[in-house]
Amino acid sequence: MTPVRVLLVDDQALFREALATLLATHDGIDVVGEAGNGDEALREAASLAPDVVLMDLRMPVLDGVAATRRLRVERPGTRVIALTTFDDDEDVFAALRAGAVGYLLKDVSSARLVEAVLAAARGESVLQPSVAAKVVARFAQLPDAPEPRPQPLVVPLSERELDVLRLLADGRSNREIATALFLAEGTVKNHVTNVLGKLGARDRTQAALRARDLGLL
Repeated sequence: MTPVRVLLVDDQALFREALATLLATHDGIDVVGEAGNGDEALREAASLAPDVVLMDLRMPVLDGVAATRRLRVERPGTRVIALTTFDDDEDVFAALRAGAVGYLLKDVSSARLVEAVLAAARGESVLQPSVAAKVVARFAQLPDAPEPRPQPLVVPLSERELDVLRLLADGRSNREIATALFLAEGTVKNHVTNVLGKLGARDRTQAALRARDLGLL
């Protein structure tokens, strides 16, 4: 398996070094570069072509939200995960609107961070549970759209897929879902793929939002 190419972006050099050391222990991840601000991140991304960028938000010169927004245009194939100390609503929704596919706090466990990087490289969305709750809560506050509500699913979810969906919507990783349901992680991955397909969702966050709109959660 080709290692996931990762670019680390944070204005604290010591944190970047610690993060690089942590990620280097995983064979499936290759830390290809570092940057101390968003402007450096854009230059490094252009030359290094990372698969995933771990992006701090509050940095000098160019902040993480602005850098993420530009990366989405300049390198649409690169997936950005916000990795920050803050989880206030303004930061969360600014990062997600800018194009981040994930939002994690710096106190995340090393195992969860590695899994998040690999998941993002596969095209999945990864959110801290507290952040996922904010997204669902914000969605619930939105006014009803003038368009008709989505029609019921053509192919309904099985009971097991509904179990997976509920845990997925809580921000659980595949490994955590597997543990909770006493399933193999590969089996959970297949269920997640089926859930996304049946809901017509491109990632886990969209699946949770669409499921809520359909009354499945």
